[in-house]
Amino acid sequence: MSGWVVIAGLGPGNEDMVTPEVRATLDQATDVVGYFPYVARVAPRDGLTLHGSDNRVELDRSRHALSMAAEGRRVVVVSSGDPGVFAMASAVFEALEAGPEAWRALEIRVLPGITAMLAAAAAAGAPLGHDFCTINLSDNLKPWALIEKRLRLAAEADFAMAFYNPRSRSRPEGFERALKVLREACGDARPILFARNVSRVDQTLRIVPLTEATPEMADMRTMVIVGSSATRIIETPRGPILFTPRSA
Repeated sequence: MSGWVVIAGLGPGNEDMVTPEVRATLDQATDVVGYFPYVARVAPRDGLTLHGSDNRVELDRSRHALSMAAEGRRVVVVSSGDPGVFAMASAVFEALEAGPEAWRALEIRVLPGITAMLAAAAAAGAPLGHDFCTINLSDNLKPWALIEKRLRLAAEADFAMAFYNPRSRSRPEGFERALKVLREACGDARPILFARNVSRVDQTLRIVPLTEATPEMADMRTMVIVGSSATRIIETPRGPILFTPRSA
């Protein structure tokens, strides 16, 4: 087949964080598929068709991309951050697994991007400098009981933790429950970072003790990073630096 699908990460927001490899692939594409705000980040041009869709139709979007590639089109499926982290790469492969056998002959590639987690950590210092885990706090695709179990076990294992999708308007209670679990399991005042609109011009960073964190400090534009028991703060004239020693 002459068509192909590339699943690409556009980074956390700042256009300087889009990799040259992703830019070059977008220049070759005939079609770009993705969630409306992410597709809007791709500049229109002659010969390129933009296909924006809602954020809860990932499998439909994936099937559309694979179908167009099977017709010979060059399709880029865009995600923010990295497409393999709570994003479109897994969705495309789910559609591939369940789809027509002919789709498996397509050239399909995944191009990495800078995640919000890594951008937030870098902006604050190095809070993920030792063992850490990443948890999606949305219960859209998994039950809250499983989220709570993973939170508690990660805290008991003393990982630093990075949280995606901490608090939305439709489920504002989830992050409050997460903080309760963390306070019970950690039992200390380890630092927690709230990084909002990371890498954008209106980026804000806020570091507070876990004991003082409140649900209202996070929303869907916020990356939350909870330190391990070894995570420390260095106070400097330019602001605090948050880091976890490599020997933690």
